[in-house]
Amino acid sequence: MAVVRKLLKGIDTLSEFSGSIGKWFALALVFIGTFETISRHLFGAPTIWSYDSLSMAGGALYMLGASYDYLHNAHTRVDLIYSRLKPRAQASINAVASLILFFPLVTVMLWFSAKWAIKAWKINEVMFTSFWYPPAGPYRTLVTLGFFLLLLQGLAQLVRDIYFIVRGAAIDEH
Repeated sequence: MAVVRKLLKGIDTLSEFSGSIGKWFALALVFIGTFETISRHLFGAPTIWSYDSLSMAGGALYMLGASYDYLHNAHTRVDLIYSRLKPRAQASINAVASLILFFPLVTVMLWFSAKWAIKAWKINEVMFTSFWYPPAGPYRTLVTLGFFLLLLQGLAQLVRDIYFIVRGAAIDEH
């Protein structure tokens, strides 16, 4: 059981690290957006790189923050009934919903994002939404990494939920 706890702690640490990196992309969004707004509206000189940079920074923030949000239970949930249930019932709903909804969706997204990233690197693909043409490989790899970390965090949460259902106590408390 110590090995499982250590593995869960390692996954949590990865999610924490991912979130700590992801938050810097929020700052990048503010600076790039401010720069573009001032350049465009004050000086009449829009940039060719800002749209792609904003899109990539927003995507990086979202994907690197996904496993962090899942770790801290900050993801969106409709909890009109859920919040009134006992912890064991909540863990049961979490486990069933993960198996039916979360894992199939995240696995498919991971599969397609990995294929998308590999293709981008193989053909030296560039983003073509502007005339800047940044390389697509790094961004698409980051998206794949985000889905992988989310899948790992989902597995960690599933282990915690199943342990709680069976034992009635959190695995991390022992």
